[in-house]
Amino acid sequence: MFFHVKELQYEAKVSRPDPVYAKKLQEVLGGQWGEISVTMQYLFQGFNCRGNKKYRDLLLDIGTEEIAHVELLATLIARLLDNTPIDVQEQAYQSDPALAAIMGGMNPQHAIVSGLGAMPADSVGNRWSADYIISSGNLLADFRANVTAESQGRLQVARLYQMTDDPLVKDSLSFLLARDTAHQNQWIEAIRELEAQAQDVVVPTNFPRECEKQEVSYDLYNTSQGQADANGPWAQGVAPDGRGQFRYIAQPVPYAGIPKLQPAPANLFNTPPLSSK
Repeated sequence: MFFHVKELQYEAKVSRPDPVYAKKLQEVLGGQWGEISVTMQYLFQGFNCRGNKKYRDLLLDIGTEEIAHVELLATLIARLLDNTPIDVQEQAYQSDPALAAIMGGMNPQHAIVSGLGAMPADSVGNRWSADYIISSGNLLADFRANVTAESQGRLQVARLYQMTDDPLVKDSLSFLLARDTAHQNQWIEAIRELEAQAQDVVVPTNFPRECEKQEVSYDLYNTSQGQADANGPWAQGVAPDGRGQFRYIAQPVPYAGIPKLQPAPANLFNTPPLSSK
């Protein structure tokens, strides 16, 4: 079960109304890499965890904290919308045509739909989708996805930090940036531990290697003009799993011939075969 503590995890104060910035903040609340996404991703990974209990607790600890980040951002957005009349959108268009063209001024749904409140949506109004979350049952695969989620989320918050001159908003974002730093490091350490336990880095680590065509397991096919990609550790030397040597294939060739399919049945009305005449 969950308990709600009424105090915010951190301050969500603003110096002045800014409905245009509130629209921008919707991205890190309800966008693909926003706080709703990581909340649901970590919690479902935790709910579904069948492995070591400490990993389940780690997932549920961080996932529960992310609920607090959703609350923090929702409060911040609401306060940015406080005391902003509906004509602010029109003023934004009139004062800065470039801004109006790019951002569209205030999000009208903040006034029409949510009553000056945050929404489970991104900065252009796309509703949050469960399609964004990953919960595969394989912790190594999931933890790597979590590093990506925290990296993209922290990147977006860092960009938003530069888009405001409100010191109170910057202070709130600085807290979120620091927690994203913590979570990236924690997922990375969890990944390292799982890799060490499995003595492998390729997911799934317990799939029998003899069932894959191992003669191509470490090849890099050059399918670009030039050979700039040959100058990297991914093209030469021992692979990270320690089980093979990378091999650079400068001119890859096909392993099979041209596929030939049987004609479709006439009642499907596919394009008929070309006449040989």
